[in-house]
Amino acid sequence: MTVNGNFRALRYPLGRALLCSVRFALGAVFLLSGCATHIDHSKSVARSEATPHFTPRHGAAYNRAYRVKGRVYHPLASAKGYRERGIASWYGEESGRRTAMGTRFNPHGLSAAHRTLPLPTRVRVTNLGNRRSIVVVVNDRGPFVDGRLIDLSHGAAKALRLSGVGRVEVEALD
Repeated sequence: MTVNGNFRALRYPLGRALLCSVRFALGAVFLLSGCATHIDHSKSVARSEATPHFTPRHGAAYNRAYRVKGRVYHPLASAKGYRERGIASWYGEESGRRTAMGTRFNPHGLSAAHRTLPLPTRVRVTNLGNRRSIVVVVNDRGPFVDGRLIDLSHGAAKALRLSGVGRVEVEALD
């Protein structure tokens, strides 16, 4: 007996369903196997490979004195030995805009803004509330709010588990 002249549909209905289930399961295993990486973020998140190394150009326009809101800021000639504690905040709504260095701002990246460090400078930022630290590249100017030391990209703030503002230590690595 046939249904619409198809013998296979009657002879192997369970076999075809089982074959489809096995194919789906194997495909799911292969797709999800790449997601099984465990990263221990208990103390430090140092992603130096995600923060490319740049060579500061001291004569570049972004390393000269500049004026914002009537105040003049003088970038440091060198970041050597720089270490300071203060308040950090994060920013991320400027997605796609240019930084002071002329690169596109990526809110999910590991970057920061500082008023006087030479651009670019790699710094280790440590959240003093939970001792988590991360290496970021300072590639922009700011924050221009009194009492703030550094502005972090949203990606860096998230890695530090910093919501809103928080106390941090900033140490230059270059």
